[in-house]
Amino acid sequence: MFGVTKEPLAPTPGKAGGPNPTEVATARAAAMMSNPVHGLPFLPGMSFKDSTKTAFHRSQTLGYRNGYAVVRHPTVGIGGDRLQVSQLSQAELDKLASKAPVLTYGQPKQAPRAEFIPAYVAFDKKVLKFDAYFQEDVPLSTEEHYRIRQVNIYYYLEDDSMSVIEPVVENSGIPQGKLIKRQRLAKNDRGDHYHWKDLNRGINITIYGRTFRIVDCDKFTQVFLESQGIELNPPEKMALDPYTELRKQPLRKYVTPTDFDQLKQFLTFDKQVLRFYAIWDDTDSMFGECRTYIIHYYLMDDTVEIREVHERNDGRDPFPLLMSRQRMPKVLVENAKNFPRCVLEISDKEVLEWYTAKDFIVGKPLTILGRTFFIYDCDPFTRQYYKEKFGISDLPHIDVSKKEPPPVKQELPPYNGYGLVEDSAQNCFALIPKAPKKDVIKMLMNENKVLRYLAALESPIPEDKDRRFVFSYFLATDMISIFEPPVRNSGIIGGKYLGRTKVVKPGSSVENPIYYGPSDFFIGAVIEVFGHRFVILDTDDCVLKYMESNAAQYSPEALLSVQSRVRKQGAPAPELDNQQMEEDPGVQELEALIDTIQRQGKDRPCRDNIRKMFQIYDKEASGHVDRETFFKICDSFHLPVDDSLVKELIRMCSHGEDKIDYYNFVRAFSN
Repeated sequence: MFGVTKEPLAPTPGKAGGPNPTEVATARAAAMMSNPVHGLPFLPGMSFKDSTKTAFHRSQTLGYRNGYAVVRHPTVGIGGDRLQVSQLSQAELDKLASKAPVLTYGQPKQAPRAEFIPAYVAFDKKVLKFDAYFQEDVPLSTEEHYRIRQVNIYYYLEDDSMSVIEPVVENSGIPQGKLIKRQRLAKNDRGDHYHWKDLNRGINITIYGRTFRIVDCDKFTQVFLESQGIELNPPEKMALDPYTELRKQPLRKYVTPTDFDQLKQFLTFDKQVLRFYAIWDDTDSMFGECRTYIIHYYLMDDTVEIREVHERNDGRDPFPLLMSRQRMPKVLVENAKNFPRCVLEISDKEVLEWYTAKDFIVGKPLTILGRTFFIYDCDPFTRQYYKEKFGISDLPHIDVSKKEPPPVKQELPPYNGYGLVEDSAQNCFALIPKAPKKDVIKMLMNENKVLRYLAALESPIPEDKDRRFVFSYFLATDMISIFEPPVRNSGIIGGKYLGRTKVVKPGSSVENPIYYGPSDFFIGAVIEVFGHRFVILDTDDCVLKYMESNAAQYSPEALLSVQSRVRKQGAPAPELDNQQMEEDPGVQELEALIDTIQRQGKDRPCRDNIRKMFQIYDKEASGHVDRETFFKICDSFHLPVDDSLVKELIRMCSHGEDKIDYYNFVRAFSN
């Protein structure tokens, strides 16, 4: 920054006089400005004075504005020449460069360091591909002296390895494919390896003593090398193998002198074969059968071949040919009938006419070596040949397959009456019979579900009119069991009347038996069981709930009978007939005991709960359980079995030594 212009000071007293240094510098600057020729020494006679310049003072840089000192930057120098300098001083430039707006923006944050990415990650699956070739000498061939083999050079950027692969050419006879496996390749004897910087188009590289000429590269390789600042050479054309190009030229054609030349026939119809499908029917002889064959007619030499068609597990040895390829005579000369053909070969002298292609017609028989073959079909090439050669375009396709006889329906022997029909029929299906398949889902859904009905026997015998039976229908297996409750002094032994079994409806056939179902049981229905007729009189509550939830299965008559039964239950129960009680003293005594226990019972469990528990253990719905089970259930409900009245009731309900009738026992408890 320039200072304020001051007047020249007088020499300081006591010191040597002389010019002021400021004046000397100013005069020197003015002299330099007045000398327009640069490079001349500042000596007398070497300077030129500009007469147009009259003011040689320094520019004023200090001033006042509104009472404040203001610094101004000089714009012109001594002599009025404009200064070509910055408007800011060096100190102000340094201060501005080091100034940081901390108060405005806060402390500057350092930029995060760039994440380090290893080379094997950054260049993973990035490969440079170069097209190249090498020349291989062929010393042992008269048709070629050298061979050009085209290869692809791959450079793997992740580990700087290289591989050389030659595309496989079919039927080349040369081991091709991977010539050099992936590895780092040495560049010289000092141990240096090839780098991607060493690869370019139009150069030769030597690998293991073999020189490869790189002619081109792919688009990715070109972009990568150019991005790294490598100038690529122009691409070259791939060298072609002269022997391969020679093989691409058309073959030399030969013209035969006549149309009946065998060589022309061989060259024209080479690898052209007519195929016919034929059968040989030998069913007239003992153990004969109808067998299929394939007849081949070779157009190149008019020979015939017959091949056997083997099927899997046909029981025959796998001989492929019935007759080997040979010419077949059609008409022999008269003297050649006794010709020893098994020893000597037949020539044209012994044959008047040979088999030709026109003798093989689809739909006509053909006799070859004593066997008559029937041709029923041919392949598409044969059809096209006959259409073009003989004008036959409608060769038929004859169906010779034998239709299988209808399957014999298996007839079951008549039912003998033992067991179920399905169980007995299993003896006819297998040597070791198996149990019939069961509906497992139905058994799981209806497990322990039993429908019980009270029924009477329809019989002309007077003693059977008062007999009552309990029908139990098991929903899981559709089986029925019948139990007759014992009645004292009736003269009839009660107990199991019929075990679990399926009951067939009357009128159904033995082959398709129809069994009784839940919809057949309702109040008033007649059930016929093996010749005995039963009339349903009543049902339990479980049947009513089942009919309510499955009303669609039942007929209107069945639903009406249930409704009438429900209405009757709503009326007061009729009292027992005195005459009936007088005829059976045991019943009278039992009813009196039950009445006494009911009047004395307080805070005892519900009768329905006790009955349901007994019915769970009574699998056959017989109305009886064994003593151990009976007392176990009584203990679970805390029944007073030690009471004298209850003991007497148990004694009267006992049936035999091990069974107890729980129907009458449950009646003694309040509902």
